[in-house]
Amino acid sequence: MFKPDNDALETSLVRPFNVTHRMVLTIAIPMTLAGMTTPLLGLVDTGVIGQLGNAGMLGGLAMGALVFDCLFSVFGFLRSGTTGLVAQAMGRGDHTEEIMVFWRAIIVALVAGLLMIAILPLTLYAANDILKPTSDTAKALNEYVSIRMISAPMALVNFSVLGLLLGRGKGLFGLALQFLLNGINIILALTLGLGFGWEVSGVAWATVTGETVAAITGMTVLIWRGGALRKLDVNRLFDKAGMWRMIVISRDIMIRSLLLMSTYVFFARVGNEMGTITLAANAVLMNFYLVVGFFLEGVTIAAEQLAGRAVGARYSPAFRRSIQLTFFWGMVMALVMGLIFLAFGDRLVNILTTEPDVRQMAVYYLPWVSLTALTGLYAFQMDSIFIGASWSKDMRNMMFLSLFVFFGVLYGTRDWLGNHSLWLALNMFLFIRGVTLSAMLPRRYRGEFPAGL
Repeated sequence: MFKPDNDALETSLVRPFNVTHRMVLTIAIPMTLAGMTTPLLGLVDTGVIGQLGNAGMLGGLAMGALVFDCLFSVFGFLRSGTTGLVAQAMGRGDHTEEIMVFWRAIIVALVAGLLMIAILPLTLYAANDILKPTSDTAKALNEYVSIRMISAPMALVNFSVLGLLLGRGKGLFGLALQFLLNGINIILALTLGLGFGWEVSGVAWATVTGETVAAITGMTVLIWRGGALRKLDVNRLFDKAGMWRMIVISRDIMIRSLLLMSTYVFFARVGNEMGTITLAANAVLMNFYLVVGFFLEGVTIAAEQLAGRAVGARYSPAFRRSIQLTFFWGMVMALVMGLIFLAFGDRLVNILTTEPDVRQMAVYYLPWVSLTALTGLYAFQMDSIFIGASWSKDMRNMMFLSLFVFFGVLYGTRDWLGNHSLWLALNMFLFIRGVTLSAMLPRRYRGEFPAGL
């Protein structure tokens, strides 16, 4: 059993702190800017391939990106779980445990990344079997996945680095790393994909380079300036209680992520069954949906960090205030995004693809994407509150219920609504997640905080 540092001896005490608009925005604004670079990357990748006028290649890129969304979402706990546990340790004043959480995540990241490389043939087989791509689409899918898989360990290390930074509320450092990663990626995607004519392989190599440079930079700074090695305690690193808590939280977040990505997989599969044009149009619109998610991510990360810190500090006023302020700023951002898509979405679609039929269909379904900004807000915020507080079991269980609703709406309306059924089901999936978690919040709150605190 480890011996806690002096600060950790006070973990049973209430440690008050104030949650202000400035505190929320200090975390939210940098991570919103960072988050916006990720869908911007997706837009650039789509635009690069879209300029070739090949719907099959565009669909293959979308499917390949979906494969990594699925794989990386399984290990999303390396970012979100780390953020929550680090924030709670920060709230308790246990600075050594912050570093222990980080190194546990790094170990998992490296092992998992190498395993992903080893099972590449199985991944390709499963992707082709589940998504059922056409011959042209399958070629682009397999090429993209095979190249990008090389950087899997580095991508997961980046999750862990970001988890530590966000758990400590270091949004600006996180922003710098995301700008570095996605900036390199965007420049090389344009250079290699269009300039050198490498097409899909150029986009994939751009991602490999960006992930690798960002991981090396992040680890170097954390070891050199962040005390990541100086505070490393090997005996405490493998403490049974700490390891078990991480395993339980990681298991629940992993299951939740698998359920979440199964929604996107079936979304793509059903769209593919409706035809190549529908698949390509939905691929364009899903980039807009990702913009919504990443635009709101800054506020939800603030909710995660502040809620986790409040739980660690055992201070309920800070917990309540973090919910109120993050919802307020989230609503502001959701309304802005929805209005932007309604006003300028058709112009964005025309930039992303030159195929006339794809353009027409994507513009027709734009209102559904605008609606996800509102239906997704509560879902994303509640998810983050529950992750920050480590109430992972409830989050996992409500995801099961939301997925059941998704399939019910999709297959109950598909025959007479067509592609509308996909977007209706997605919006209902988001709405149910937020409502069910918020219904469970009062009970969890009463159990977490002693009366009167």
